[in-house]
Amino acid sequence: MFYHIKELQYNAKPSQPDPVYAKKLQEILGGQYGEMSVMIQYLFQGWNCRADNKYRDMLLDIGTEEMAHVEMIATMIAQLLDGAPVEDQEFGAQDPIVASVLGGMNPQHAIVNGLGAQPNDSAGYPWNARYTIASGNLLADFRANLNAESQGRLQVVRLYEMTTDPGVRDMLSFLIARDKMHQNQWMAAIEELEQSQGSVVPSTFSPDHEIQDVAYSFMNFSEGEESRTGRWATGTSIDGKANFDYVQNPEARGQKPALTPAPPYMHGTPPVEVNIHPENIQ
Repeated sequence: MFYHIKELQYNAKPSQPDPVYAKKLQEILGGQYGEMSVMIQYLFQGWNCRADNKYRDMLLDIGTEEMAHVEMIATMIAQLLDGAPVEDQEFGAQDPIVASVLGGMNPQHAIVNGLGAQPNDSAGYPWNARYTIASGNLLADFRANLNAESQGRLQVVRLYEMTTDPGVRDMLSFLIARDKMHQNQWMAAIEELEQSQGSVVPSTFSPDHEIQDVAYSFMNFSEGEESRTGRWATGTSIDGKANFDYVQNPEARGQKPALTPAPPYMHGTPPVEVNIHPENIQ
């Protein structure tokens, strides 16, 4: 059960309206790595959790916090849209100043949302549930969560650099700090799970069903050998169960594909018959 309190988790007060920046801010609300994505991702991971209750509780804690971040950003976007010169749109082509302002504004903020935020990214693409991951394997999920927080923090930092508004920067500073904590949180949870389950997902699959002679080989499939010097190409494997080896010229081990013609009712391209006449042979 959830309940709402009126106060935001942190202030979301711009110093002045900026409808163009409101469009940019949509990315960390409804984009692939925005707050809506991590909110739904963490909540579904928690609701579906069949492991230790501490993981379920932690997931629902952070998923609920992400709800607060969605509310903060939506509130900020709505205030950035305050006073947007919507009534001047029809004169935009005649007034270059108005045209320059409206040129970067998302018109849907006015037409569809009535000067409010929308569950879309900065290009207007609707938020998509396929952005989220809840596989039931916590180690796999927590690694996806670490990626989401890494990309999310990167985008917030870039948005911080795109504004000088002290109120907007204040809110973004809070989100940047929380994203740092969340990255640390997922790294700690990953470390804990790796100690009990190993580092490769899934850990429950039998090595007997793997082709072992390629399980720890780094294969060079490009020109040059710079990749040979990486940690992934030499020394003990990260899971500690073998040694990495570097394969300079990987061999082709499969067959040459030769598919049979499709049946006539598929109306594909029939095999081409090549007729060689003796008079054409030189």
